[in-house]
Amino acid sequence: MTFEPEFKASNIHYEVSAKTGAILCGGIGAMHLLAKRLGLPEAIDQRLQLLKIHLPYQDSDHVLNIAYNPLCGGTCLQDLELRRNDENYLNALGTRRIPDPTTAGDYCRRFTAADCFTYIDTVNDIRRKVWAKQPKEFFKRATINMDGSLTETLGECKQGMDIAYDGTWGYHPLLLTLAETREVLSIVNRSGNRPSHEGAAAEVDRAIALCDQAGFEMIVLHGDTDFSQTRHLDRWDSNPKVRFVFGFDRNAKLEEMAANLPESDWQVLERPARYTVKTEQRQRPANVKEQIVKQRQFENKRLQSEHVAEFLYEPTACGDPYRMVALRKNISVEKGDQVLFPLIVYFFYITNDWQATPAEVVFEANDRCNHENDIAQLKNAVRALHAPLDNLESNWAYMLMTSLGWNLKAWWALMLPEAPGRWQEQHRADKQWVLKIEFKTFLNAFMLLPCQIIRTGRKLVYRLLSCHPRLSIFFRLLQVLRC
Repeated sequence: MTFEPEFKASNIHYEVSAKTGAILCGGIGAMHLLAKRLGLPEAIDQRLQLLKIHLPYQDSDHVLNIAYNPLCGGTCLQDLELRRNDENYLNALGTRRIPDPTTAGDYCRRFTAADCFTYIDTVNDIRRKVWAKQPKEFFKRATINMDGSLTETLGECKQGMDIAYDGTWGYHPLLLTLAETREVLSIVNRSGNRPSHEGAAAEVDRAIALCDQAGFEMIVLHGDTDFSQTRHLDRWDSNPKVRFVFGFDRNAKLEEMAANLPESDWQVLERPARYTVKTEQRQRPANVKEQIVKQRQFENKRLQSEHVAEFLYEPTACGDPYRMVALRKNISVEKGDQVLFPLIVYFFYITNDWQATPAEVVFEANDRCNHENDIAQLKNAVRALHAPLDNLESNWAYMLMTSLGWNLKAWWALMLPEAPGRWQEQHRADKQWVLKIEFKTFLNAFMLLPCQIIRTGRKLVYRLLSCHPRLSIFFRLLQVLRC
């Protein structure tokens, strides 16, 4: 029996159509319609006003130029050169020119710290417009995640850079995100040697005010041990809408209090399965790492069990006691097949939630790991957490404007209609799917659509050159944007 490769194409020829103008990122037209429908360009021009003379660009032209770059597949500031030299891309946005990378960099250098905060407030005003169109269930809870992320740079002359705790040179931006929609609520750029929690309280207050004004019934704050800033807990607790779950640094006093708890106070922590098996359970593959560790007699720590308990604890800077949930990990320290000794390790979580069980508090604190996924998307897919410019403020502005592309993805999903009737559940599932997908998946599904650009009469026509099942979601949004 003769076997042949499945890829049998041969005698391939390429031709160029002289009369057809097309772009790869056909979804950019819908995204621009979304920005205009929300009044984003007008709000930016009204609030920023960094340009004294407009020859020919407005502030919104610069901001959207940088924000659209990752949405069109761009990965760095220099990719703007590809857009400005693409006549069909310019026609698609109805412009004769867009700022080149050098001009875009010069615009970022106009930003001061005050301008960056003005930009954040401007985007938050638009964000509230999007939230106002959501159903009532949307406002039951807002979960605010916070963390820092190192932005490494190989440059030697970047103002504000410093050595981070792990020895890398760069910046250490602070990020606040909304877990339910994965939106970036705030980015504050800082020097590389600054602690994670520096400036976090002020941004948390800004995010709480934003969610409170939007009408959320409950506002939950998540953060690791660096963000349990005890001098602010009483103030946050005084707001009846605010709940917080922070990791807490373990110390000798807390470990002693946990160790002195009666054994009857400890409950076994049973973690739920990560996913539901839809067909049949598959055999777990052999753990190669475990085998090598045993063979080479390396010291190995294996988790045997987990228990949770709780007690009241009043931090020094607080005037009220709070609920301290302790997680006790029972670990077996082994070498080869021999058990050396047992090890007890404690983790602590402070919260003002008096209703949830200790296990639920631990699970909620662990859910903060989704924030790490958002940071990874911003850093590697959107490429927002990079420092291509020469000082702290300009790189901060670049991070804010590039991350707008990520926020536009979230707003794109939130603006999807949920028509009442037999299709409402499917439409709701589609909205959640678009909210949760990775940035690259979103680009491939709704942005990187081969498209012919036709200018005829008073119309600017985007004629899609391919079809896939997700286009029904795309056109459902277009109906809303063109109403």
